[in-house]
Amino acid sequence: GHFTHSLLYYGYYSNVTLNDPCASSPNGSACPHAGPPLPYNMPLVYIFSVGVSFLITCVLLVYSVYHSFGKSCRVGSSRGDLAVRVFCAWDFKVIQRRTVKLQRENICTQLKELLAEQRSRSCSLSLCQRLGHFTVLLLAWALSLSSVLGCVLAVLYLSEHMHVQQEAILLVLPLVVSLLNALMPCLYNLLAMWEKQDSPAAQVYVAICRNLILKTVVVGLLCYQWLSRRVVCSTEECWETCVGQELYRFVVMDFIFTLLDTLFGELVWRLVLEKRLKRKQRPEFDIAQNVLELIYGQTLTWLGILFAPLLPAVQMLKLLLLFYIKKTSLMQNCQSPSKPWQASHMSTVFLTLLFFPSFLGAATFLSYTIWSVQPSETCGPFRGLETIYKSGNNWVQVLKKSNPNITWIAWVHQHVVENTFLFFFVSGVLLAVICFNIQVVRGQRRIIRLLKEWIANEGEDKIFLIERLHSIYKNRER
Repeated sequence: GHFTHSLLYYGYYSNVTLNDPCASSPNGSACPHAGPPLPYNMPLVYIFSVGVSFLITCVLLVYSVYHSFGKSCRVGSSRGDLAVRVFCAWDFKVIQRRTVKLQRENICTQLKELLAEQRSRSCSLSLCQRLGHFTVLLLAWALSLSSVLGCVLAVLYLSEHMHVQQEAILLVLPLVVSLLNALMPCLYNLLAMWEKQDSPAAQVYVAICRNLILKTVVVGLLCYQWLSRRVVCSTEECWETCVGQELYRFVVMDFIFTLLDTLFGELVWRLVLEKRLKRKQRPEFDIAQNVLELIYGQTLTWLGILFAPLLPAVQMLKLLLLFYIKKTSLMQNCQSPSKPWQASHMSTVFLTLLFFPSFLGAATFLSYTIWSVQPSETCGPFRGLETIYKSGNNWVQVLKKSNPNITWIAWVHQHVVENTFLFFFVSGVLLAVICFNIQVVRGQRRIIRLLKEWIANEGEDKIFLIERLHSIYKNRER
């Protein structure tokens, strides 16, 4: 297209080094010392920007997951205690009408969650009923996995055969993948109705698991095809630019299908229910499916940041538009889900899924590309190199020639960046810290359990003493 040779794609960027004293020197082996101490190395800036963005994202995600786990899995929390929720959940400092209404709905949802979980635990099934339920679950999972296999075969066939056709056929693969992401959850909802899960939480987790398997397998297959497609592009064309173009197509097609789902799945369906069927019920807003779509779009952005540097800006614009569109549709067309949601636990689940497999999968894909895949020889900032990682070694050699006073950077690169022992040492320290925190939490839970038993024993002692006092008082009255 017209934007192929623009800032949007990898192939536009060059491998030049600005303010390079060695480039202006008449003798390439000797560099003048009066030049700038740190030349502006375009390949290094390119890979450094990607690395820093992933590092900052990793830190923020780890902190968010840790903070969310702290909220949803508090030590000694009284989750499941109906008495505490009934008598102690209300905040008497709330006086505004809107806030009172929201708090009332929140407490009502929490009570529904607890009652649904207790009802699922209390009901007992016979052996024949358990075998029948297990058979239904087995068949449902077999159908869902078979559908995933069929989707994978369809995506594999299209990805291998569409490049021999005309250029307009390139939109077929993003169209089919987005169509599968929109239609397969409907099949999984039908399977969930057939399964009739007793626990609402189990029903939500099963739906999330099935959708996650589909999206993970399809995206993994696409990553494999993208890395092997570099032999398909011509020598004048960057295979990295081909991957960037396809990722733009996937992001735009995902946005289009989200708009279509909002239009036909929410607006048109509400009009049909109200005008034709004369029902007051509105379509439910599927929180799990919408959040999984957000995770899918963010995964595409992380995968494409190396091949399309401005793809995060496109994703931010897409999310901004989707926020206001979904907000308007939610308020006008949808009703709250009938399934009770444990908001804190679901938030933790979604953040965990965003971190793994979404972020870690994208980081693994890009790490393999940087360390093991040979870049294009005719375009891009890493042309002529065996791997993208070699650009760091070349930069260190340039620093040695241009300014001997900063040779410590080469030492740091050799003993810190390239030293595998440091990586394993840091990993071991992190694992030790995690194990220590786990043991501390277990010890706190053990102490809390003992304190609860002690409080229960104290209550029994007080009941015994009160009964003795009553008996003594009655004996005195006689």
